[in-house]
Amino acid sequence: MSFTPLQPARLAYAPDGTPISETFNDIYHSADGGPGQAQHVFLDGNGLPERWACKRQFVILENGFGTGLNFLTTWAAWRADPQRPEKLYYFASELHPFRVEDLASLQRKWKDLDFLAGSLRANWPPLLPGFHRIEFAAGKVVLTLMLGEAEASLRKLRANVDAFYLDGFDPQRNPQMWSPALLKRCGQLAAPNATFATWTVAGQVRRAIIEAGFVAEKKPGFGSKRQMLAGSIAERPKMALKLPNQGRREAIIIGAGLAGCAIAERLASRGWRVNVLDRHAQPAVEASGNLAGILRPMLSRDDNLASRLNRACFLYLEQNWQHLDQIGQPPRRNLKGILQIARDDTHADIQREWLAGNDYPAEFVEFIEPGPASQRLGATVTRGGWWFPHGGWASPASLCRAWLSAGGGNIQFTGGVEIASLQRGDAEWRVLDASGKMLAQAPTVIFATGTGQLPHTAGLPITPVRGQVSHLDEGSLPKLRYAICCEGYLTPALNGVHCLGASYLKDRFDHIPSLEEHHDNLQRLGHMLPDASEAMDVAELNGRVGFRATTPDHLPLVGALPDLEAPLKPGVRFNTFPRHAGLFCLLGLGSRGLVWSSLLAEHLVCVINQEPLPLPGDQVDAIDPARFALRAYRHAV
Repeated sequence: MSFTPLQPARLAYAPDGTPISETFNDIYHSADGGPGQAQHVFLDGNGLPERWACKRQFVILENGFGTGLNFLTTWAAWRADPQRPEKLYYFASELHPFRVEDLASLQRKWKDLDFLAGSLRANWPPLLPGFHRIEFAAGKVVLTLMLGEAEASLRKLRANVDAFYLDGFDPQRNPQMWSPALLKRCGQLAAPNATFATWTVAGQVRRAIIEAGFVAEKKPGFGSKRQMLAGSIAERPKMALKLPNQGRREAIIIGAGLAGCAIAERLASRGWRVNVLDRHAQPAVEASGNLAGILRPMLSRDDNLASRLNRACFLYLEQNWQHLDQIGQPPRRNLKGILQIARDDTHADIQREWLAGNDYPAEFVEFIEPGPASQRLGATVTRGGWWFPHGGWASPASLCRAWLSAGGGNIQFTGGVEIASLQRGDAEWRVLDASGKMLAQAPTVIFATGTGQLPHTAGLPITPVRGQVSHLDEGSLPKLRYAICCEGYLTPALNGVHCLGASYLKDRFDHIPSLEEHHDNLQRLGHMLPDASEAMDVAELNGRVGFRATTPDHLPLVGALPDLEAPLKPGVRFNTFPRHAGLFCLLGLGSRGLVWSSLLAEHLVCVINQEPLPLPGDQVDAIDPARFALRAYRHAV
C-alpha cells in the first residue's frame, strides 16, 4: 500500500449559520441546537450518564466525529457526574477531519464547552491517517481519533464497546457510514448490554442495525425531527464478558531502562504498585544510559506497517512527556525539530519529489533546501532534507528517572540484584536470586530487559547489537541549534559534549570503545557536516558503548508472553496461542526506544488491564511476542 493523504473537511455554513459538509451536502448537527441534539439523541438515547455510574471504565464509539460536539458534550457530562466511571474511553472515526483553525471557528458558539473545546484543539493531531490517542483529565478521559474510512478503522479496533453514537451524514448521501458491513462490525464490537442511538429512522438503517444483532425502537426525536432510533444489543448468553483486571494490582518489572520505566509509570497511573528490578544499582545504565538519543518518525515509500506504528508512537510521546512536565518531573529534551539530511543529490531529489507527491502536513514533515536548512541549524550543510518540526533529541536517563518519580509511592526501584529464576506459586510469581532468596513476588511479571537468560524468554528471537556513540567536545563543532541525522546522528551539545553515533556491530560484545568505531562515526559526521571531522583525532575521542535488543523483523515484542514449550492445537491463532499466566513483555526496542517506549508501554498496560487497545489490530498482531512461533508452526504444517 502507499500513503493516502486525508482530505480535510471544508468549513461551510448554511444560510441559518448551521455548519454543513459540502462533500455530502448535509448538516453537521441540527439547526435547532447542536449541544441539545448531542444530549437528547446520543447521551439520553444511550441512557447516559446513568449507565456508566461507578464503573471502572466505559467505552463509547462514535461513527462520525465531525465538529467534536458529541465528544465535548459527553466529556462535560462525565465531568459533572459525581458517579462517573474511573476512565472514559471514546473512539471516533472520521474520514474528513477539520483543520484546527476551522474547529476554533465552529466551536466558538458553544460557550458552555469553551474550556473543553480549547483543550481538544490544543491536542489536535496532524491530519494523518491512523489511530491518534489523546488523553485528557490526567489520562482519565481518552479520545482515540480513527482518521480514515470508518469501516476499515472499525475492522482494526480492539475494544468492547458499551455505547454507540451512530452519527453519519444522511444515509442517502453518505451510504458508506450506514453499510450493513459497518453496522455488523458494531455488533461484533458490542459489549454485553451495549446500547446505540442515532438521529435517523431510515428503513435501510433500521434493518441493518437489527441484522447486526441490535434491538431497535423508535423514540421521540430532537427539534424538527419527529423520531430517532435507539436500542441495545440482543442477549448473547454464550458470550463471555471480559472484565477489567480485578485481581491484586501489583507487578514486578524486570529491567529499568526505557521500556521498564515507561511501563512502571503507566501502571502506577492506574493505581498499581510496581517493583522495578535491575542488576545495576541505578536505572538506565545499559543502552538507556546514553547522554542523548534522537527522535523522528520513520517514513517509507509504501507507508508500511512499521512506518505506521512508528508514526503512532511518535505522535503520542510528547503528550505523555508533557504530563511529566505538569507533575514536576520534566525529562530533558528538545523536540523543536530535527533534520534528516539527504545522502546525496539524487537522494535529495527523491526526498523532495516524494513529499510533493504524498501531501504530508507541513506540521509533520517538509523538505527544506540547503540554504534555509543551514540558517535554521546554525551550521552549514551542503544538502537539504526532511525537516520534522516535532522531532529532536532527548536524554533517555532523565526520562527514565522522570517516569519512576512520577509514580510516587506506587513505584519501588530495587537495584543491584541478579535474578536467577522465576517460580510460579499460588497465583503468584516469585523472583529468586542464585542463593534461592526471594527478591520479590507478585501476580504479574513484565520482562523489559535488553536480553534475558530466564527460560521463559530464552526462546524469543532477540539479538544484541553493539552501538558505540562518540562524544565530541563542545566547541569542536559549530553550535548546532537542532539535531541532525544521515546514516548516523549528531546532537547539539549536552553536558559539554555532542553525541555522534552510532556503530552497528553484531559480532562484538564488550563495552570498551574502539578506535575503529570512532573512525566510522567520524565518517558519519562527514556526511552531515562536511569537513567537520578532518581535524579530529580518533585516539583522543571518548565515547560510550551500549547494546540494542533487535528482532528479525525489527519490530518490538509486546504483549502476553507465549509459552513456547506448550503443544499447539490445529488452527491456533494469536488469541488461542498458549501464554504464561501473568507474564508479559516489552522487548526488542532496537535503536528506536525513545520513540517506541511511551505508546507501547501504554498498549501493554491496556493488555494487562483488559482495557481498549490504542493500536489498530494489524499493528497489535505485528508486535505480538508469539508471532515468530506462530509463523514457524504454520509454515511447518
